[in-house]
Amino acid sequence: MFEPVIAPSASLLGLLQRGRGDGQLHALAADRDQAIAAVESCVTNDPRADWQVENRSLYYARLYMELEAPLTGLELHLTSPEDATDTDEARTGLALAVLGHLAGYGRRDALDLLRAYTTTGTNWAWALDELALRDTDETLLALAPAVLNRFPSGPEGDAELREAIRAAYEPRVWRLWAVHHPRVATASEQSPFDLWQRQLNRQGVTPGWSTADVLAWADQGEGTEPGALARRAAAAARCLTAVVRPEDAPLLAEAAAGGPAGARCAAMRHLVEQRDPAAAEYIETAAADLDHRIVATALELLGRMRGPEALRHARRWADPATGSADSALGQAAVRLLADAGEACDAPLVVAALHQWISLNGVTGTALGSLVDGIGRLRAHAAVPALRHVYGEAASSELRGRAAQALAVTDPYFGEGPAVECLWDCEESTRELAATHVTTTGDARVLERLRRLAADPAEEAEVHAAVRGRLTARDR
Repeated sequence: MFEPVIAPSASLLGLLQRGRGDGQLHALAADRDQAIAAVESCVTNDPRADWQVENRSLYYARLYMELEAPLTGLELHLTSPEDATDTDEARTGLALAVLGHLAGYGRRDALDLLRAYTTTGTNWAWALDELALRDTDETLLALAPAVLNRFPSGPEGDAELREAIRAAYEPRVWRLWAVHHPRVATASEQSPFDLWQRQLNRQGVTPGWSTADVLAWADQGEGTEPGALARRAAAAARCLTAVVRPEDAPLLAEAAAGGPAGARCAAMRHLVEQRDPAAAEYIETAAADLDHRIVATALELLGRMRGPEALRHARRWADPATGSADSALGQAAVRLLADAGEACDAPLVVAALHQWISLNGVTGTALGSLVDGIGRLRAHAAVPALRHVYGEAASSELRGRAAQALAVTDPYFGEGPAVECLWDCEESTRELAATHVTTTGDARVLERLRRLAADPAEEAEVHAAVRGRLTARDR
């Protein structure tokens, strides 16, 4: 899939793509046709960079209900000829999930569309999972012939059927069909044995039972697949835990200082896990290596280091006055301080957050660690930067982390961002808002809390937080 194109944060489309609470509020105040078009664009062109860690379906389904929007655009998207050629479930997954929520809200047209797509669509398994949570036994039984016809008779078709049953998110429908269709019953019984057979037949050469054997094994059969060496080195490091003897210390030190790539990564990983005092020196040297695999391993291991000695090295590497703060090692070091540092490390983390935003904007995996660190260290000086991350982040998961940090650093969070967060797409952000929001001064707050409490589609954690606020004497 291509990277989604995200509209400016101040526009209606940009707010909706980000899943911000203000997106819902602006959509309800905008021209209805314009709002429906914007929501439909989001659902048919999933704006999430990673749909597995960001929620949008309930957020958009609520907007469809509030706007009383028709499902014509979703139907055209699902029945498009592209459905037959683009088998990536991310193309239709969001639309199907939205339809599932709408069916749960009682929209019969959403239920009918899910049923039709289950019989004809490429991503039928997702649609079936949505129906399994909401449809009647009678209707699900009627869908069985169309679904089972997708699996031709014979060994290959039976294997595909077993895989479909094993991959199903919601097993209810398959259990129902197994009672009426012997083929499904047989496949359901055979599916666990397929998994055991694959586990028993796993191929591969195991290392010998000495430190030298394990280090040599770490460099065998690397392959060209990205990450192959790192995975093999990690497995070798686990083996080293069982075989290393005190007299092997020189061999490990030699490998960690400049051995072949696999052995070097395995040795460094083992020494870090054992909290060897020399591990930091090997990390510093490896971080400047020409082999990007060794560098990546060194920086990843730095993030795992803990203890006063590790923090002392991290402060030296992260401080512009004593280290190379602009280097990859310095950036990894400041992330370690964000994860495990002390109050005295807050200025370095705040400076790193400002520098990251200046150079990279509100993107990048490392940004989340810095935001979390700001909250953990309660660095109030970073509040303006956190507000910027909250408003501009395309990732709702990152925005939620920024909200968590603002809740403990921004004295105005309860009467400001927390109000908007009650409409956010992320359940954890709504739960945070329900816990911290100021219930006086904004008439929308109590009404929103009551609606969340009464919404059967809302998550249990949000219900608990909302009801706790509604029943509290001081609110």
